[in-house]
Amino acid sequence: MGLKDAAGRLKPKLGLAFGRGDADLARRVEALEADVLELRRHNVRLAEIADVVQELLVPLASRDQARIDEAIEKFSRSL
Repeated sequence: MGLKDAAGRLKPKLGLAFGRGDADLARRVEALEADVLELRRHNVRLAEIADVVQELLVPLASRDQARIDEAIEKFSRSL
């Protein structure tokens, strides 16, 4: 048993089965890029929501209803 045989046995375990070419790899990369882009959009939205929560904490603590209403209106417009 040589090195070539050992490498041949490893390929299927690594997901590099015979018959998969550049086109398949390109599709997988495109799918991963789409997933990363979606995660970035979710992270931006999460950051926006965190900003709104932060804007609400101080007015809520001080019972400033005008600032509370303003923060909620700003959030509603962002939707």
